[in-house]
Amino acid sequence: MSEYYKGKRVRNVFDPADDKPFAISRSKIDLFIECPRCFYLDRRLGVGRPPGFPFNLNTAVDTLLKKEFDVHRADGKAHPLMEIAGIAAIPFAHPDLDTWRENFKGVRYLHEPTNLTITGAVDDVWINSAQELHVVDYKSTSKTTEVNLDAEWQIGYKRQMEVYQWLLRRNGFEVSDTGYFVYCNGQTDRDGFNARLEFDIKIIPYVGDDSWIEETLKKLHKCLMSDKIPAAGDDCDYCLYRDIAGKAENE
Repeated sequence: MSEYYKGKRVRNVFDPADDKPFAISRSKIDLFIECPRCFYLDRRLGVGRPPGFPFNLNTAVDTLLKKEFDVHRADGKAHPLMEIAGIAAIPFAHPDLDTWRENFKGVRYLHEPTNLTITGAVDDVWINSAQELHVVDYKSTSKTTEVNLDAEWQIGYKRQMEVYQWLLRRNGFEVSDTGYFVYCNGQTDRDGFNARLEFDIKIIPYVGDDSWIEETLKKLHKCLMSDKIPAAGDDCDYCLYRDIAGKAENE
């Protein structure tokens, strides 16, 4: 749907009077957790945060990994990285996989208590001998230390995994609590660039817990239904900048 806010046309804003299901992506759930005010401005008033720079190299890594795992998916065999990591599973072949991977489509589920359609685009899905699915997410970075999931900011990665697990469960699949991050670390200790960037790849298991999602969706929906802009998140740099800039301009 389209609305007008202060003379500007905005898209996909929530209307409390509209009885049609409203789509909320996995990233918007994370935005709500990070800062309810930014979430409300975005989804209710159509005023999104300034866009960040595109991570084109990360996207290229994701695309190539998908192609690589798809070769083994077609053969019904584990990728060598999976065998090295001791993971007893193979890439999952499903007719909807391409849709699940596509941004703005992804895995979808209508959450009837809130009338919100929750969506999330997965990178990959593997299946074990017990016919349980493992959600898989590709990550890429470049650091001199070994990659892990220990940083406080990586809680967003973990929530991302848990939303995907929740979505697949709501679509009727048996999903293992254990998901995997295929983490690619670009190496800078080589002799030169030589028109190629080399990566060390580590598969990191993560045991998810999606028990937080139901209550979060109820709070998110209550936020959308309100006519009052909520308080900012405790550590929201965007809201802090707006507040300080506004005070400076008024002075």
